[in-house]
Amino acid sequence: MRFPKLAFIFMFVGCLVVYLTYVKRHYDDSKPPVSDQLPQYKMDTRKHPTSAHVASENFQYGIMFDAGSTGTRIHIFKFQMEPNEAPKLAHETFKAIKPGLSAYADDPEKSKEGLLTLLKVAKETVPETLWSSSPLMLRATAGLRLLPGEKATILLDKVREVFSESLFFYRPESVSIMDGTDEGMSAWITINFLIGALHGTETPTVGMLDLGGGSTQITFALQDEKTIQTSPIDYVTSFQMFNISHALYSHSYLGLGLMSARLAVLGGIEGQPLPGPQELISPCLASDYSGQWEHAEVLYTVKGQKAGEPIYESCLRKVEKIIYKRVRKTEEVKDMDFYAFSYYYDRAVDLGLIDEIAGGTVRVRDYIEGAKKVCNNMSAGGIKETPFLCLDLTYISVLLQELDFPPDKELKLARQINNMETSWALGATFQCIESLRKHGMC
Repeated sequence: MRFPKLAFIFMFVGCLVVYLTYVKRHYDDSKPPVSDQLPQYKMDTRKHPTSAHVASENFQYGIMFDAGSTGTRIHIFKFQMEPNEAPKLAHETFKAIKPGLSAYADDPEKSKEGLLTLLKVAKETVPETLWSSSPLMLRATAGLRLLPGEKATILLDKVREVFSESLFFYRPESVSIMDGTDEGMSAWITINFLIGALHGTETPTVGMLDLGGGSTQITFALQDEKTIQTSPIDYVTSFQMFNISHALYSHSYLGLGLMSARLAVLGGIEGQPLPGPQELISPCLASDYSGQWEHAEVLYTVKGQKAGEPIYESCLRKVEKIIYKRVRKTEEVKDMDFYAFSYYYDRAVDLGLIDEIAGGTVRVRDYIEGAKKVCNNMSAGGIKETPFLCLDLTYISVLLQELDFPPDKELKLARQINNMETSWALGATFQCIESLRKHGMC
């Protein structure tokens, strides 16, 4: 029997409708309820902390404890993570407590209370579902560096004990003492991240100068092959971040921080109290000045030298003698933008060169001229309320020139960039997250 062509077509269409209806019903039956449609990751977050808990908002938290000499500070960073892109800093939560961790050197158990206080802030900030994927770290700086090794080790072990019970992602090696070079590198990463120079853009990187109490750091990206060849091997380091390699010149000069240098200029020796009365006499102080100054838990009586030649000239010679041949000149710094922090910032504020909150820019000659003005006023019997300002400014101006910054070199001074603190903590947290992503540790 032959079928009419029209009947054959109707029969084909009918079969197709039946087949499509079956497929749709089978698909609907196998599809999970709407509430379960977001991807559920069962990955072991102890091994893959940065890959867990992926949801519609892809955030990563990093928790950094900064254990300094005067206090312990917590930085809780919230990053927005995108594939094949540098993280974006979405938010920072900050809290500080006193005293510093080193104050508990003789009774480490007492350090737990402050650590738990700061951990409570972290638990209130980070969603509980992300605790196990949020790295928890502590980096100690000058306070613990100066402690005898055994006391520092016991304190750090106490931190590890507290952190291990926190429910955050933690590894014992995430608690450590930073050396000065690491501090400089981390600060360099922070600054350049905040100005957008680490995001694969054409924004050039900037150098970093930091003047602390016990040490001073200089860090910048190497561009001149001659600098690489002529620099000591421990001044040059390289690392990769956000899939870009960086070669840095970075060095920390221990003992050339402002407070250590002040002690040396006054005639004292770091870590060696004077025999008998702790009395220091200096040409950098007003001739009729007498007062007290505490440094490294030693109380000194400081006095001005009897009037002779002008204070600035005699102070300058003393400072130059203290710093002579103790830092390296690097010609490359003349052609690169630099940010300067800590006491560079504070003394510029004291001189009225920048706003205390907003910061600003100064030239090296501003410190030179400021030193001359302050020292000359002291000779005339003025500025008794800031007895060390002449010494400090003279030291800063000589230090910058010894580092090869010319008098007309401009420096940018900032405590915040884009409303974010310019602390080394952000850079150190980035390094940790990168290391976790690659090696499972930081």
